[in-house]
Amino acid sequence: MQAEAVYTRGMSEEIRTHALVVGSGFAGLGMAIAMKQAGMDDFLILEAAEGVGGTWRDNHYPGAACDVESHLYSFSFRPKADWSRMYAPQREILGYLEECVDAYGLGPHLHFGRRACGARYDARARRWKVETEDGTHYSAAVLISGTGGLSRPAYPDIAGLDSFGGATFHSARWSDDVDLRHKRVGVIGTGASAIQIVPEIASDVRELTVFQRSAPWIVARPDRAIGKVEQALFRRMPALQLLARKAIYLRRELLALGFVVDPRLLKVAERMAAAYLAKCVPDLELRRKLTPDYRLGCKRVLLSNDYYQSLQRPNVQLETEAIERIEPRGVVTRDGRLHDLDVLVLATGFAAAEAVAPFPVRGVDGSELDALWQDGAEAYLGTTVARFPNLFTIVGPNTGLGHSSMVFMIESQIAYILDCLRQMRRHEIAAVTLRPEIQRAYNRDLAARLERTVWASGCRSWYRTASGKNTTLWPGFTFEFWWRTRHFDLGDYELEFDAARDERPETRRVSLAN
Repeated sequence: MQAEAVYTRGMSEEIRTHALVVGSGFAGLGMAIAMKQAGMDDFLILEAAEGVGGTWRDNHYPGAACDVESHLYSFSFRPKADWSRMYAPQREILGYLEECVDAYGLGPHLHFGRRACGARYDARARRWKVETEDGTHYSAAVLISGTGGLSRPAYPDIAGLDSFGGATFHSARWSDDVDLRHKRVGVIGTGASAIQIVPEIASDVRELTVFQRSAPWIVARPDRAIGKVEQALFRRMPALQLLARKAIYLRRELLALGFVVDPRLLKVAERMAAAYLAKCVPDLELRRKLTPDYRLGCKRVLLSNDYYQSLQRPNVQLETEAIERIEPRGVVTRDGRLHDLDVLVLATGFAAAEAVAPFPVRGVDGSELDALWQDGAEAYLGTTVARFPNLFTIVGPNTGLGHSSMVFMIESQIAYILDCLRQMRRHEIAAVTLRPEIQRAYNRDLAARLERTVWASGCRSWYRTASGKNTTLWPGFTFEFWWRTRHFDLGDYELEFDAARDERPETRRVSLAN
């Protein structure tokens, strides 16, 4: 059944659908495809922009590429034989998602230019009421957030940032209209985006100053082009590509031993990374500045074959003095020096740990998701939240990874949600609400496990909130998460049934929790 438009008493249009998906990146599109394949055609996808892609649409800065191998960073049900490189560039990943839209007929379900600005659960009607910035109203039985953790750029809290006289933009909001050639450019940040941007623009700009707060651990990127012969083999023998995907998955899963089992195992990788730094940077003073002062893995480990080399160009300067303030002419560091700039690039990452709802969300009894998450976001399996019936979050709290592909985690969550939707239809269940004690017990266990990981070894990272709570990462192997999400257990939820439901024997065991 397709979505239909009805009219409320105020004569404002309300579009009704069974399931409303917010966001059209890997999470939103993957969920839509799963529903479509299961014969659940009554859904819509809200997208604030004018095209799909999410993170891979927004992050189109120079050098943007994935740091997970292409064959693993893609849907398991939609292999792509002709990836051009082992680590796909941004444009190719975006093209892959656009191909998925066409291949699975998602076009009629997409509502572009519709940014959700509020959602409220109507307990009497058992429906979510969602409003978009353009004033459109939606009504859905099920609300699925696929906005992800990398949708809100983090802007640095630096005095005078707004006073800069040149062009200023975040790496996730790259301005293609600004010509960097022969300009004095400053890049604030040395994270995953910065180490891709710096090598790409270093040869074009007049001067480049990279402002580093802390040095990242960087390892060589085993990237290479995938030739036509290899592509043809994968196309003709899909099993061979599946084998390659499994091999990548297993190799990456072994990395979790150091991240979540025994951080001491990372000492070997740390020595290898230090040797790579020494090989690339012969200058001892520059090498000292580029040597991290924390354990490898505590922050995101970065991959690059050209970042260290680009910092040694005559027109590039690595600045490790803290930034004091920003003035119209440029950046003033703590030692009093003014760095004259024409363009300022903020490669300062995303507000992932300080998780808030992607838009105001009110559950039963007026509960506000932001208020409940003010001390750190919590959910169950990163997917459901107590007090919020029929609300599902993909890439929710503590589903991030430090070692493998987020697409694997996304597909696991999609399977969990889809099983819920099937059971709701089978048992004529109108609403499922996570039991609070399930959420509390789950998050107590998460917190205890996270304290034993490398991410708790003492560094300051975007994985943790200002209070130190890790709301971002999954403290285990990905196969454990897959195992825990393979089946939706109705016993973890309070259930409300359709009014006309018969008490059939096969559903009598499904009852409301006390």
